[in-house]
Amino acid sequence: MSRSAFAVALATVMLLALAGCHRSAEKSASTAEDMPGGMVKLFSGKDLTGWQAEGGARWVVEDGLLIGTQGEGNAPGDLFTTASFDDFVATVTWRVEWPCNSGVWFRYQSPGKAYQADILEYTNPECYSGTLYCPGKMFLAMNTDKALVNREGWNTIQIRCEGDRSQIWLNGKQVADVHDDTTASGKIGFQVHPGAEFGPMKIVVREVLVKEL
Repeated sequence: MSRSAFAVALATVMLLALAGCHRSAEKSASTAEDMPGGMVKLFSGKDLTGWQAEGGARWVVEDGLLIGTQGEGNAPGDLFTTASFDDFVATVTWRVEWPCNSGVWFRYQSPGKAYQADILEYTNPECYSGTLYCPGKMFLAMNTDKALVNREGWNTIQIRCEGDRSQIWLNGKQVADVHDDTTASGKIGFQVHPGAEFGPMKIVVREVLVKEL
C-alpha cells in the first residue's frame, strides 16, 4: 500500500471511530438531567393527528392543550399514538383535577401487555403519581412521596426505556428503576379510568416529547 493510500485509510478509520464515540456519548447522555437535542413533539397542540382514541372517554384539544375526561356514564377510555416505540426517552407535562386515576401508557401492546406511569392517589398500598404499573403484576415500583406531586399545577413525568429497563422521574426526581420483560415495544398513551368516584375526571396535557434511542 502506498503512503498516500495508507494515510487515506488511516484517516477513514479515525473518522469512523470518532463517529462511533459520538453516538455512544450521545446515547449515554440521554438521562433525565441532561437530555440532548432531537426530541420530537408527539402532540401538536392543534389537533389529534398521530393519535387514536379507544373506549368511551372524551378527548379534545382546546387552547393548545389535550384534555381527557370520562364519557357518558363515567365511561373510560384511552388515547394512543399511532406509532410504536421501543427504546426511547419521553417527557409529558400534565395536570389533573382530583380525584383522578389516570396515567401515561408506554410500550403498550394490549390491555394485558403494557406499562403505565400512574397519575393517581392510591391508599392501599399508599402510592402517588409516578408509580410504575404493569397489568397483571400491579405496581413494579411505587412513589410514596406525596410531596413530589404538584396537586394544583403542572407536573412533568419523564420515562426512559432501554432494553428491559424502565425508569421514571417525577418533577426531576427518580421514582422508578425496574428491569422487567413484559413488553419491549409499543405505543405511548393516556388513560381515563372508569368509576363515579373519579368523575368526571380531567387530565390536561400540555406537551408530549419523545426521543428514540
